[in-house]
Amino acid sequence: MPDQLRSGLMAATTTAAAKRAAFRTGLASGRIQRLPGAFNPLVATLIQRLGFEGVYVSGAVVSAELALPDIGLTTLTEVVERGRQIARVTDLPVLIDADTGFGEPMNAARTVTLLEDAGLAGCHIEDQVNPKRCGHLDGKAVVPVDDMVRRLRAAVSARRDPGFVICARTDARGTEGLDAAIDRVKAYADAGADLIFTEALADPAEFAKFRAAVDVPLLANMTEFGKSELLSARTLEELGYNAVIYPVTTLRLAMHAVEQGLAEIAGTGTQSGLLDRMQHRARLYELLDYERYNDFDSGIFTFTLSE
Repeated sequence: MPDQLRSGLMAATTTAAAKRAAFRTGLASGRIQRLPGAFNPLVATLIQRLGFEGVYVSGAVVSAELALPDIGLTTLTEVVERGRQIARVTDLPVLIDADTGFGEPMNAARTVTLLEDAGLAGCHIEDQVNPKRCGHLDGKAVVPVDDMVRRLRAAVSARRDPGFVICARTDARGTEGLDAAIDRVKAYADAGADLIFTEALADPAEFAKFRAAVDVPLLANMTEFGKSELLSARTLEELGYNAVIYPVTTLRLAMHAVEQGLAEIAGTGTQSGLLDRMQHRARLYELLDYERYNDFDSGIFTFTLSE
Protein backbone atom coordinates (compact mmCIF):
# COMPACT_ATOMS: atom_id res chain seq x y z
CA MET A 1 0.00 0.00 0.00
CA PRO A 2 1.40 3.46 -0.84
CA ASP A 3 2.66 5.43 2.14
CA GLN A 4 0.17 8.21 1.48
CA LEU A 5 -2.77 5.86 1.88
CA ARG A 6 -1.30 4.32 5.01
CA SER A 7 -0.97 7.80 6.51
CA GLY A 8 -4.58 8.79 5.90
CA LEU A 9 -4.52 10.60 2.59
CA MET A 10 -8.04 9.70 1.48
CA ALA A 11 -9.52 8.57 4.77
CA ALA A 12 -8.69 8.50 8.45
CA THR A 13 -6.53 5.57 9.49
CA THR A 14 -7.93 5.18 13.00
CA THR A 15 -10.31 2.23 13.06
CA ALA A 16 -13.91 2.51 14.14
CA ALA A 17 -13.17 0.28 17.12
CA ALA A 18 -10.30 2.54 18.20
CA LYS A 19 -12.48 5.63 17.90
CA ARG A 20 -15.16 4.01 20.04
CA ALA A 21 -12.57 3.04 22.63
CA ALA A 22 -11.26 6.61 22.65
CA PHE A 23 -14.78 7.96 23.16
CA ARG A 24 -15.40 5.66 26.11
CA THR A 25 -12.01 6.51 27.59
CA GLY A 26 -12.78 10.19 27.22
CA LEU A 27 -16.15 9.84 28.91
CA ALA A 28 -14.46 8.17 31.88
CA SER A 29 -11.52 10.57 32.04
CA GLY A 30 -12.99 13.31 34.21
CA ARG A 31 -12.32 15.79 31.38
CA ILE A 32 -15.28 16.97 29.39
CA GLN A 33 -15.39 15.78 25.79
CA ARG A 34 -16.23 18.65 23.42
CA LEU A 35 -18.08 17.65 20.25
CA PRO A 36 -18.87 20.50 17.86
CA GLY A 37 -21.37 19.72 15.14
CA ALA A 38 -20.06 19.12 11.63
CA PHE A 39 -22.42 19.82 8.75
CA ASN A 40 -20.05 18.21 6.26
CA PRO A 41 -16.79 16.24 6.23
CA LEU A 42 -14.63 19.33 5.69
CA VAL A 43 -15.94 20.87 8.91
CA ALA A 44 -15.10 17.60 10.71
CA THR A 45 -11.55 17.90 9.37
CA LEU A 46 -11.30 21.40 10.83
CA ILE A 47 -12.72 20.25 14.18
CA GLN A 48 -9.93 17.68 14.40
CA ARG A 49 -7.25 20.19 13.37
CA LEU A 50 -8.35 22.57 16.13
CA GLY A 51 -7.94 19.99 18.88
CA PHE A 52 -11.46 18.98 19.90
CA GLU A 53 -12.16 15.56 21.37
CA GLY A 54 -14.94 14.47 19.06
CA VAL A 55 -17.41 15.37 16.32
CA TYR A 56 -21.20 15.50 16.46
CA VAL A 57 -23.70 15.03 13.64
CA SER A 58 -27.02 16.73 14.36
CA GLY A 59 -30.30 15.45 12.98
CA ALA A 60 -31.56 19.04 12.87
CA VAL A 61 -28.59 19.97 10.68
CA VAL A 62 -29.05 17.01 8.33
CA SER A 63 -32.67 18.15 7.95
CA ALA A 64 -31.73 21.79 7.46
CA GLU A 65 -29.20 20.92 4.76
CA LEU A 66 -32.09 19.37 2.85
CA ALA A 67 -34.18 22.53 3.46
CA LEU A 68 -36.49 20.55 5.77
CA PRO A 69 -37.61 21.28 9.34
CA ASP A 70 -36.48 18.98 12.13
CA ILE A 71 -39.74 17.04 12.44
CA GLY A 72 -38.69 13.52 11.53
CA LEU A 73 -38.73 13.89 7.74
CA THR A 74 -35.22 12.59 7.09
CA THR A 75 -34.71 8.91 6.48
CA LEU A 76 -32.37 6.42 8.10
CA THR A 77 -30.50 6.10 4.80
CA GLU A 78 -29.86 9.86 4.58
CA VAL A 79 -28.63 10.10 8.16
CA VAL A 80 -26.40 7.02 7.92
CA GLU A 81 -24.79 8.24 4.72
CA ARG A 82 -23.98 11.66 6.15
CA GLY A 83 -22.54 9.96 9.23
CA ARG A 84 -20.44 7.65 7.07
CA GLN A 85 -19.03 10.59 5.08
CA ILE A 86 -18.02 12.43 8.23
CA ALA A 87 -16.64 9.42 10.12
CA ARG A 88 -14.52 8.51 7.10
CA VAL A 89 -12.40 11.66 7.20
CA THR A 90 -11.66 12.08 10.90
CA ASP A 91 -9.67 10.18 13.49
CA LEU A 92 -12.00 11.56 16.17
CA PRO A 93 -15.00 9.64 17.48
CA VAL A 94 -18.26 10.75 15.87
CA LEU A 95 -21.56 10.76 17.78
CA ILE A 96 -24.68 10.95 15.63
CA ASP A 97 -28.29 11.89 16.28
CA ALA A 98 -30.54 8.93 15.46
CA ASP A 99 -33.81 10.71 16.37
CA THR A 100 -36.34 8.15 17.68
CA GLY A 101 -34.54 5.22 16.07
CA PHE A 102 -36.57 5.72 12.88
CA GLY A 103 -39.58 3.74 13.95
CA GLU A 104 -40.45 0.86 16.24
CA PRO A 105 -37.93 -1.03 18.43
CA MET A 106 -36.95 -3.28 15.53
CA ASN A 107 -36.15 -0.16 13.49
CA ALA A 108 -33.98 1.13 16.33
CA ALA A 109 -32.08 -2.15 16.25
CA ARG A 110 -31.45 -1.85 12.52
CA THR A 111 -30.40 1.76 12.99
CA VAL A 112 -27.63 0.69 15.35
CA THR A 113 -26.32 -1.98 12.98
CA LEU A 114 -26.14 0.47 10.06
CA LEU A 115 -24.46 3.18 12.12
CA GLU A 116 -21.91 0.67 13.36
CA ASP A 117 -21.20 -0.38 9.77
CA ALA A 118 -20.77 3.31 8.84
CA GLY A 119 -17.97 3.75 11.38
CA LEU A 120 -19.76 5.90 13.94
CA ALA A 121 -18.62 5.84 17.58
CA GLY A 122 -22.11 6.12 18.98
CA CYS A 123 -25.63 7.44 18.56
CA HIS A 124 -28.40 8.86 20.66
CA ILE A 125 -32.01 7.75 20.54
CA GLU A 126 -34.77 9.86 22.07
CA ASP A 127 -38.07 9.22 23.79
CA GLN A 128 -40.26 11.52 21.73
CA VAL A 129 -43.33 10.35 19.90
CA ASN A 130 -42.54 9.62 16.26
CA PRO A 131 -42.46 11.84 14.21
CA LYS A 132 -40.43 14.01 16.55
CA ARG A 133 -39.96 17.76 16.95
CA CYS A 134 -36.93 19.91 17.67
CA GLY A 135 -36.00 19.46 21.33
CA HIS A 136 -36.14 23.19 22.06
CA LEU A 137 -39.64 23.75 20.65
CA ASP A 138 -42.87 23.55 22.59
CA GLY A 139 -45.59 21.05 21.78
CA LYS A 140 -43.44 17.92 22.08
CA ALA A 141 -44.81 14.60 23.28
CA VAL A 142 -42.91 11.69 24.79
CA VAL A 143 -43.71 8.01 24.65
CA PRO A 144 -44.42 6.01 27.82
CA VAL A 145 -41.28 4.95 29.69
CA ASP A 146 -41.82 1.29 28.85
CA ASP A 147 -41.92 2.08 25.12
CA MET A 148 -38.60 3.89 25.30
CA VAL A 149 -37.09 1.08 27.34
CA ARG A 150 -38.06 -1.33 24.54
CA ARG A 151 -36.40 0.97 21.99
CA LEU A 152 -33.21 1.00 24.00
CA ARG A 153 -33.17 -2.72 24.71
CA ALA A 154 -33.60 -3.40 21.00
CA ALA A 155 -30.76 -1.02 20.18
CA VAL A 156 -28.47 -2.54 22.78
CA SER A 157 -29.27 -6.09 21.68
CA ALA A 158 -28.37 -5.23 18.07
CA ARG A 159 -24.95 -3.83 18.98
CA ARG A 160 -22.13 -6.07 17.79
CA ASP A 161 -19.18 -3.95 18.92
CA PRO A 162 -19.54 -3.43 22.69
CA GLY A 163 -17.55 -0.22 22.29
CA PHE A 164 -20.34 1.46 20.31
CA VAL A 165 -21.92 4.02 22.65
CA ILE A 166 -25.69 4.07 22.92
CA CYS A 167 -26.94 7.33 24.40
CA ALA A 168 -30.50 7.79 25.62
CA ARG A 169 -32.02 11.23 25.19
CA THR A 170 -35.09 12.34 27.09
CA ASP A 171 -37.29 15.28 26.17
CA ALA A 172 -39.41 14.86 29.29
CA ARG A 173 -37.98 17.93 31.07
CA GLY A 174 -40.23 20.19 29.03
CA THR A 175 -43.33 18.00 29.16
CA GLU A 176 -43.31 16.22 32.52
CA GLY A 177 -40.82 18.17 34.62
CA LEU A 178 -37.32 17.62 35.92
CA ASP A 179 -38.11 14.92 38.49
CA ALA A 180 -39.97 12.84 35.94
CA ALA A 181 -37.08 13.21 33.51
CA ILE A 182 -34.70 11.95 36.19
CA ASP A 183 -36.91 8.92 36.84
CA ARG A 184 -37.02 8.21 33.13
CA VAL A 185 -33.28 8.24 32.56
CA LYS A 186 -32.68 5.93 35.52
CA ALA A 187 -34.89 3.41 33.73
CA TYR A 188 -33.00 4.09 30.49
CA ALA A 189 -29.67 3.44 32.18
CA ASP A 190 -31.05 0.18 33.56
CA ALA A 191 -32.04 -0.74 29.99
CA GLY A 192 -28.40 -0.46 28.92
CA ALA A 193 -27.83 3.17 27.91
CA ASP A 194 -24.14 4.10 28.23
CA LEU A 195 -24.69 7.87 28.18
CA ILE A 196 -27.64 10.09 29.09
CA PHE A 197 -28.69 13.27 27.27
CA THR A 198 -31.41 15.38 28.86
CA GLU A 199 -32.72 17.98 26.47
CA ALA A 200 -33.58 21.58 27.39
CA LEU A 201 -32.27 21.83 30.95
CA ALA A 202 -32.61 25.47 31.95
CA ASP A 203 -29.72 26.54 34.17
CA PRO A 204 -26.75 25.34 36.26
CA ALA A 205 -29.03 24.32 39.12
CA GLU A 206 -30.94 21.92 36.89
CA PHE A 207 -27.75 20.52 35.39
CA ALA A 208 -26.41 20.00 38.92
CA LYS A 209 -29.60 18.33 40.15
CA PHE A 210 -29.46 15.91 37.25
CA ARG A 211 -25.83 15.07 37.91
CA ALA A 212 -26.52 14.40 41.59
CA ALA A 213 -29.35 12.01 40.75
CA VAL A 214 -27.80 9.95 37.93
CA ASP A 215 -24.72 7.71 38.10
CA VAL A 216 -24.01 7.20 34.39
CA PRO A 217 -22.09 9.61 32.11
CA LEU A 218 -24.03 12.71 31.09
CA LEU A 219 -24.06 14.77 27.91
CA ALA A 220 -25.02 18.47 27.79
CA ASN A 221 -26.47 20.26 24.77
CA MET A 222 -25.24 23.83 24.33
CA THR A 223 -27.37 24.88 21.39
CA GLU A 224 -27.95 28.55 20.70
CA PHE A 225 -31.32 30.33 20.92
CA GLY A 226 -32.90 27.49 22.87
CA LYS A 227 -34.14 26.88 26.38
CA SER A 228 -30.77 26.17 28.03
CA GLU A 229 -28.43 28.80 29.43
CA LEU A 230 -25.16 28.64 27.48
CA LEU A 231 -22.57 27.30 29.93
CA SER A 232 -18.85 27.02 29.29
CA ALA A 233 -17.18 23.66 28.90
CA ARG A 234 -15.26 24.34 32.11
CA THR A 235 -18.49 25.01 34.03
CA LEU A 236 -20.07 21.84 32.71
CA GLU A 237 -16.97 19.87 33.63
CA GLU A 238 -17.09 21.28 37.15
CA LEU A 239 -20.74 20.25 37.33
CA GLY A 240 -19.64 16.70 36.54
CA TYR A 241 -20.73 16.43 32.90
CA ASN A 242 -18.80 14.10 30.65
CA ALA A 243 -19.53 15.50 27.19
CA VAL A 244 -20.97 18.58 25.52
CA ILE A 245 -22.29 19.06 22.01
CA TYR A 246 -22.57 22.27 19.98
CA PRO A 247 -24.94 20.83 17.40
CA VAL A 248 -25.88 23.68 15.06
CA THR A 249 -23.16 26.25 15.80
CA THR A 250 -21.08 25.75 12.68
CA LEU A 251 -24.11 25.72 10.37
CA ARG A 252 -25.45 28.92 11.93
CA LEU A 253 -22.09 30.63 11.54
CA ALA A 254 -21.80 29.52 7.93
CA MET A 255 -25.35 30.39 6.92
CA HIS A 256 -25.11 33.85 8.47
CA ALA A 257 -21.93 34.51 6.50
CA VAL A 258 -23.44 33.10 3.30
CA GLU A 259 -26.57 35.21 3.62
CA GLN A 260 -24.57 38.38 4.22
CA GLY A 261 -22.28 37.60 1.29
CA LEU A 262 -25.12 36.90 -1.12
CA ALA A 263 -26.83 40.12 -0.06
CA GLU A 264 -23.59 42.00 -0.78
CA ILE A 265 -23.33 40.50 -4.27
CA ALA A 266 -27.02 41.15 -4.94
CA GLY A 267 -26.62 44.75 -3.88
CA THR A 268 -23.26 45.66 -5.41
CA GLY A 269 -22.81 43.20 -8.24
CA THR A 270 -19.43 41.99 -6.97
CA GLN A 271 -17.87 39.99 -4.15
CA SER A 272 -14.74 42.16 -4.05
CA GLY A 273 -15.74 43.73 -0.74
CA LEU A 274 -16.05 40.32 0.88
CA LEU A 275 -12.55 38.94 0.34
CA ASP A 276 -11.34 39.69 3.87
CA ARG A 277 -14.29 37.65 5.21
CA MET A 278 -13.50 34.55 3.15
CA GLN A 279 -11.33 31.54 3.86
CA HIS A 280 -8.36 31.90 1.57
CA ARG A 281 -7.78 29.38 -1.19
CA ALA A 282 -4.43 28.48 0.41
CA ARG A 283 -6.10 27.57 3.72
CA LEU A 284 -8.70 25.44 1.97
CA TYR A 285 -5.96 23.60 0.08
CA GLU A 286 -4.13 23.05 3.36
CA LEU A 287 -7.22 21.45 4.91
CA LEU A 288 -7.68 19.29 1.83
CA ASP A 289 -4.03 18.15 1.82
CA TYR A 290 -3.63 19.10 -1.83
CA GLU A 291 0.15 18.91 -1.69
CA ARG A 292 0.09 15.32 -0.42
CA TYR A 293 -2.26 14.37 -3.26
CA ASN A 294 0.23 15.98 -5.63
CA ASP A 295 3.02 13.87 -4.15
CA PHE A 296 0.85 10.76 -4.42
CA ASP A 297 0.36 11.07 -8.15
CA SER A 298 2.05 13.99 -9.83
CA GLY A 299 0.92 12.64 -13.17
CA ILE A 300 -2.68 13.49 -12.26
CA PHE A 301 -2.33 16.38 -9.82
CA THR A 302 0.07 18.75 -11.52
CA PHE A 303 -0.85 22.13 -10.09
CA THR A 304 1.08 24.70 -8.08
CA LEU A 305 -0.44 26.22 -4.96
CA SER A 306 -1.03 29.94 -5.39
CA GLU A 307 -0.91 32.45 -2.58
